Amino acid sequence: MAVKTLALKNSAKPTPPAEGKPAAPHSRRLAAIDIGTNSIRSIVVEARPGGEFQVLDDEKATVRLGEGLTERGEIAPAAWARACEALERMTKIQQGYGVSAVEAVATSAVRRARNGAAFVAAVRQDLGLEIAVISGEEEAELAFLSARSSFEMDNLPYALVDIGGGSAEIITTMGAHIEDLFSLELGAVVLTEKFLPRDPIGAEDLQSLRKYVRRTLKKHLAGHDTPVQCLIGSGGTLTTIAAMVMAQRREQFNSLQGYEVLRSEVVHLLAMLARKPLRERRAVSGLAPERADIIVAGMTVVDEIMRRFGANILKVNERGIRHGLILRSLEKHGLAPQTKPPADWRSTVLNFARSCHFNEDHADQVAHLALAIFDALAPQFELDARRRQLLEAAALLHDVGYFINYARHHKHSYHLIRHANLFGFSPREQEIVANVARYHRRALPKKKHDNLQGLSAEDQTTVKRLGGILRLADGLDRRRARMVKSIDCRLDGREVSIRLSGAEDLSVEIYGGSSKSDLFEEAFGRKVRLLSD
Repeated sequence: MAVKTLALKNSAKPTPPAEGKPAAPHSRRLAAIDIGTNSIRSIVVEARPGGEFQVLDDEKATVRLGEGLTERGEIAPAAWARACEALERMTKIQQGYGVSAVEAVATSAVRRARNGAAFVAAVRQDLGLEIAVISGEEEAELAFLSARSSFEMDNLPYALVDIGGGSAEIITTMGAHIEDLFSLELGAVVLTEKFLPRDPIGAEDLQSLRKYVRRTLKKHLAGHDTPVQCLIGSGGTLTTIAAMVMAQRREQFNSLQGYEVLRSEVVHLLAMLARKPLRERRAVSGLAPERADIIVAGMTVVDEIMRRFGANILKVNERGIRHGLILRSLEKHGLAPQTKPPADWRSTVLNFARSCHFNEDHADQVAHLALAIFDALAPQFELDARRRQLLEAAALLHDVGYFINYARHHKHSYHLIRHANLFGFSPREQEIVANVARYHRRALPKKKHDNLQGLSAEDQTTVKRLGGILRLADGLDRRRARMVKSIDCRLDGREVSIRLSGAEDLSVEIYGGSSKSDLFEEAFGRKVRLLSD
C-alpha cells in the first residue's frame, strides 16, 4: 500500500514563544493522523535504535465527520469546520515537536462523501497537509500490522476487527499471516443513524439492526466459520468496551492495551446500555459521553462478530490504525530493521530488564529455581502454564528496581514493571507480574496495600502463591553466585521438602531460603524444609 509522506508548510518550523527560535526538524520524529468518521487521532513518536519508538504525543478529537453522511451523501459544513479546526491544532502540535514526516490518511467518511475530494484539497491548501484517502482493505492491513506487532499470535486461527464510525474491517488470520480481509459498512455512526434514530432505543429498531449485521456478516464471511482463539479488536468501540468492563470489575490498570473481555460481559453490558436512555448512558462509568449515542450500534457489531467466530475472549488493541501507520513510516524512512524477528514475551522481558542494567546471572538463577518449585507444586495446586510464564517474567524482573535505588527497590520494581511496555501480557497480567516482583522481599501482601486494590480475589491469591515461590527462590541464591546446581522438591503431607545440590557447602543458601519462606508457607499452607546433599 502506498501512503503519502508530506512536508509541512514552512518546513515544520514554528516559533515557540519561550525561546523565539524555530524548532529544528528532528530526523527520528514522525507523526501519523487517522481521519475517521467519528474522530481524528494524531500521534507523534520518536524512533529508537532497534526499531522501537517512544510516543511523545497522542491527541484525539471527536469531530463526527460522518454526521448525516448517510442521508446527505456529503460532509456537512459544521462537521467540515470541526475537522479542519482539529487538524490545524494537530498540525501545530506536530510542528512544535519538529517532526520530519507525517503519514495522514482518511477513511470511510471521506471515501464515501461526494465532497470528500474537495475536503482533501481544502486541507492541502489551508494547512499544507497531504491526506491519502485509503480503501477499506488498506485500513484492514494497517489494523493487522498494529495487532501483529502488539500480540503474540501463535500458529492458531484469529479474527481481527477494527470498528470505526463508517466501516468495520475484519481480518481472518492463521497466526501472524493474513488469510482474508473484509471492509463492511458496519460503522457505529452509520448504523446508529440508519437503525437507532430514537431515544430511548426501540426494541424493534435494535432487532432490525442485529438482523442487518447478522445478514451482512453471513453474506461476506461465508466459508469463514472456523472457530478462532480469540477476537482482537481496535477502534473506539473496542476501547470503550474495555473501559466499561474495567470500571465494572473495579480494576485500575495503567493501560487498556491487551485488556481481555469475555463475550458474556459484552452481552450483559450491551443489554444494560440498550435499555437506558441517552442521558443515563452518558453517566455509565468508562463510557465517554460523546460516544454514548453510538456505543449500542458498535457493541452490537462486536457481539455478532464474536458469535459468528465462536470467540469467547476479546483482546483490545488500543493502538489501532495510527500505530500501523507509524510502523509503516518507520520502515519507509529506514528507522526500523528490514527483517525484524517476531517478538515474544520472553525477549521483550529480557530487553526491558537489560535496559535497567539488571544482574542477568542472578535473575536467570532465581527464575530457574522458581520454575523448578512451581513444576513440583503445579499438579497439586492446579497451577497452569500461563501462571508459569507470569512467574518466570516476575523472576527475571524482580530486581529491576535497583536501576532507581537499592532502598525500596522491590517497590521500584513494581512501578517500573507496571508501566513497562511488555509484549504479550494483558494489563491484568502485567499488574500480577509487577505485584509478584514487588513481594520478593520485605512486607507480605496485605489487603490495605494500594497495589493490590485493583486485583480480584483470585488474582490476589495468584500473587501470593507466585510471590511466595519467587521470594523463596530469591533466598536460595543468597550469595548471587549460582551455588545451587539443582533442587528436588517434594510434597509430603503438610510439608514441602526441598533438597539442594551443589559443589560446595550450601548453608548460606539454606539460611537465605529459610528466612524468605514466610510468604510461601502462608500461601500454600505448607511448612518448608530445606536440606542439602
